[in-house]
Amino acid sequence: MQIFIYISNLLVPMFILFVVASGLMHRRPVFDDFLHGAKSGLKTTVNILPSLVGLIMAVQVLRASGFLEALAGWLGALIPDNVLPGSVIPPLLVRLFSNSAATGLALDVFEQYGPDSLPGLIVSIGLSATESLFYVMSVYLGSVGIRKSRYILPGALTATVAGIVVSVILAGWVYRGGW
Repeated sequence: MQIFIYISNLLVPMFILFVVASGLMHRRPVFDDFLHGAKSGLKTTVNILPSLVGLIMAVQVLRASGFLEALAGWLGALIPDNVLPGSVIPPLLVRLFSNSAATGLALDVFEQYGPDSLPGLIVSIGLSATESLFYVMSVYLGSVGIRKSRYILPGALTATVAGIVVSVILAGWVYRGGW
């Protein structure tokens, strides 16, 4: 096991050394290329910053207003508690917008029910099987200037629902002693 730790500690410096050596062998201005990449990265950051700020504000407004709890209660009334516990709905909904906010809500579920409970397993697997798709869409589409997402949103929402359904099935199987 120690060999893997040693290799992983050397991997990043060796990769950087390889990139610099390759640039020098091909007679590239390595530092100028680095500065060009850094400038391009800053321009991309400036272009997507409004989308990111808007998403962060929207998540905070939804949490502070109680809308998430109301939506979770409404969805909880439609879905039986033995299929999808109401306590896992807020983290799975917030995950669409923000990974860090969903992680904070998942920690609340862990504190209340425990990580090995059915809600804890559903949240763990569900957050791993889904993506913060509105964040990702705003970053990736915004960075390249795409304004019309066409089929990306319906496809991503379908994949998210599939991930949640599979996480509920898998968590139920594990919780009932499937392993």
